[in-house]
Amino acid sequence: MISKEADVLRALYQSWTDQMVANPNLTILNLRSMFDEWGQPALEPEDVSYKSDFVGGVETIWALPAGADKSKVIIYTHGGGFAVGSADSHRKMAGHLAKALGVTSAILHYRRAPEHPYPAQIEDAVSAYKALLAKGYEAKNILTAGDSAGGNLAVSSVLKFRDLGLPLPGAVIVYSPWLDMALRGETLKTNAGTDALVSRAILEGMAGMFLGGKTDPLDKLANPLENDFVGFPPIYITCGSAETLQNDSERLFSKVTAAGVKAELSVVPGMQHVFPSLSGRAPEADAELAKIAAWFKAL
Repeated sequence: MISKEADVLRALYQSWTDQMVANPNLTILNLRSMFDEWGQPALEPEDVSYKSDFVGGVETIWALPAGADKSKVIIYTHGGGFAVGSADSHRKMAGHLAKALGVTSAILHYRRAPEHPYPAQIEDAVSAYKALLAKGYEAKNILTAGDSAGGNLAVSSVLKFRDLGLPLPGAVIVYSPWLDMALRGETLKTNAGTDALVSRAILEGMAGMFLGGKTDPLDKLANPLENDFVGFPPIYITCGSAETLQNDSERLFSKVTAAGVKAELSVVPGMQHVFPSLSGRAPEADAELAKIAAWFKAL
């Protein structure tokens, strides 16, 4: 049984699904307005302030927990199928993560599809990373983190850093990453009845906008599962057992561990897609944050 607090997320997702079914011609602006409600489930983290900024030319919201180690920073990339969601909709969730880890967080409002298809999002993450390195942050003190499509970016950006010969971040944390643009995961079928939001149809639409009709779904940076992970930083992967993208997390874990990467996979029973968006509200989300913090501090 999930907590009544956790059911808030399922109900929100179901309301979005119902609206999309009832109004199949919603514009991208309509969808962005609706998905900015993603900020509702998380409670405001205490003793965390926020600052608007540009990092490497990318609009950014800084989450600044009181007493955080300012030499350490998370580059956080929000979810939303590369097309919806924003730094603002995810600032509370990213603030909770930063507070739990005792670091700061730069939440990127990266360019979104369909106006800016792949690889604009990765380019923005690279620009922000290079800017932080130029500001004097040590690579080992930078983490990438993200949820859903932002989880893809948290992984693919590190692969791009590797391609560019940049020093790699100290760790990666992903919530319910959407990785496989070819949509081959078995839980797309087996969990279709329990996921209140993410369906194959939605993913096909989002992938189409992201890839722009030009990029192969098996492109190695659009689809991180097509890579080897030799030399990749330690990674923590979490997802819920009710979500259709569970298998993406499982396949990522298999790939990184096969490459000898220090990794942890946490599949939390009954949880929906990106359940840490319940941070501060639901015991399941707060317990997962505590696990992530313990993992990080043991690195």
